[in-house]
Amino acid sequence: MSRIYDVSVSVRTGGLIYPGNPEILIEPQQAISEGAGANVSRITFGSHTGTHVDAAKHFFDDGQTIDEIPPGKFLGPAVLIAFDEPDRVSVGAEDLRRHDLKGQKRVLIRTRNSQRVSNPEFDAGYVFLAPDGAEYLVSIGVELVGVDYLSIEQFHSGHHKTHRTLLEKDVVIIEGLSLGEPAPGNYELVCLPLRLEGLDAAPARAVLIG
Repeated sequence: MSRIYDVSVSVRTGGLIYPGNPEILIEPQQAISEGAGANVSRITFGSHTGTHVDAAKHFFDDGQTIDEIPPGKFLGPAVLIAFDEPDRVSVGAEDLRRHDLKGQKRVLIRTRNSQRVSNPEFDAGYVFLAPDGAEYLVSIGVELVGVDYLSIEQFHSGHHKTHRTLLEKDVVIIEGLSLGEPAPGNYELVCLPLRLEGLDAAPARAVLIG
């Protein structure tokens, strides 16, 4: 019988954000306890909050926006691969070549980041996808890449080559996944970002079924 793994992180006031991004604030706008007829909340956060999807617009002014990405890209078979070494710094092309990824359209990469992605304190030493790793995934026809921290790119890389290599080919990037529970293997992915018109990214709820 199939199991459903929720691989998204909770969005909460004071939760983890990438440095420089808007803080997360959730507060009551109406409250039954204060005499209102219903509970309604006010939510403030950035487009790259929690588990979220990057669109090409993130790095290209004329790039595809989040609402323009066909929903089918977020649904379907996905393979989860793991690089769990505690001293790993990055995942590059040679690392990826050790896995049989030919024919895979959606690749999810688990690292030690999954132990930290729910921690509100930002870890600048997170494991990232190296630019040559991004080039390799594009070369084999991957259409979606998911990672387990708030950025797929090295912190303050200065060049953004990983993002640009993927997004200029309309490869969807999912960031902020929590991949610690499911074992490496094949799954069905469901990850639908909010349909925020014209934006560079949007938070999403992501599950793996398998």
